[in-house]
Amino acid sequence: MWEAFKTFFKIGAFTIGGGYAMIPVIESEVVDKHKWVSREEFLDLIAVAQSCPGVFAVNISIFIGYKLKQTKGAVITTLGTILPSFLIILLIAMCFRQFQDNEIVASIFRGIRPAVVALIAVPTYNLAKSAKINLTNCWIPIIGALLIYALGVNPIYILLIAGIGGYVYGKIIQPTE
Repeated sequence: MWEAFKTFFKIGAFTIGGGYAMIPVIESEVVDKHKWVSREEFLDLIAVAQSCPGVFAVNISIFIGYKLKQTKGAVITTLGTILPSFLIILLIAMCFRQFQDNEIVASIFRGIRPAVVALIAVPTYNLAKSAKINLTNCWIPIIGALLIYALGVNPIYILLIAGIGGYVYGKIIQPTE
């Protein structure tokens, strides 16, 4: 359990940009290095973690911790994931007044923003590849994104429709093809 805590503490401490930016690091640690889950299981975990309420990285840590040691494992991996952020935010809150108007700090944060976009873009591309999104089915995520962005459709409705569509395709349409 100590190894799981250290792994998720490292993930929580050294990834910037939120859950999606953590995907390559989490995958490297839990799939490639420790082999706690297979690549296929990891893809399923990402889908479930996205559709569950709460913080993406915490959701993944809960699932993996539970797989390793049930409730105790889930608690330990969750603590490992959230503790670095908690400590960093606490430190920043204690020191914020001293550097809130500092132009150097503001410049550093402006420089980090493009890197965070790249950290999110790479796992998105890798997920699309793993989910076998190609030219024949790329319209599904594009339409979903446009409905959410342009028309303000609730993402829950998109997930429900996609889930029902996937079920219908897998049970009814695909077997007859």
